[in-house]
Amino acid sequence: MRLITHNMLKCHVKNCDNPDKQFPLRFKGAELEQVEAERNDEFLVRMIPRLDWRALLITTKELGIELPENIPEEPENDDAFLQALHTAILETHVKEGSMVCNGCSHEYKITKGIPNMLLAEHEI
Repeated sequence: MRLITHNMLKCHVKNCDNPDKQFPLRFKGAELEQVEAERNDEFLVRMIPRLDWRALLITTKELGIELPENIPEEPENDDAFLQALHTAILETHVKEGSMVCNGCSHEYKITKGIPNMLLAEHEI
């Protein structure tokens, strides 16, 4: 699972204690893999407004990945920023582990890079 996907996932457990803590999900026992991908600057620039930058920073710090604290005024002209963003959201894959809700501690397993976001009947 790429970090771009993780940036869009939140907990949907019905009785989650604190809805404000449903996003971002934190990783537990994450096994990372770097998978080379072709860089597309136009795509990256278009994705910036769709990303929750605060959540992405929390996640990348948790995983030991460096990203600038702030988005540059003209990201399309900042090659180092675009490369760091590309590496973080498109080349960093979580192969195994789980994502945990900070509100209710529900765990979503990740197996072979696929997160299991299905809930049990009593959680819906």
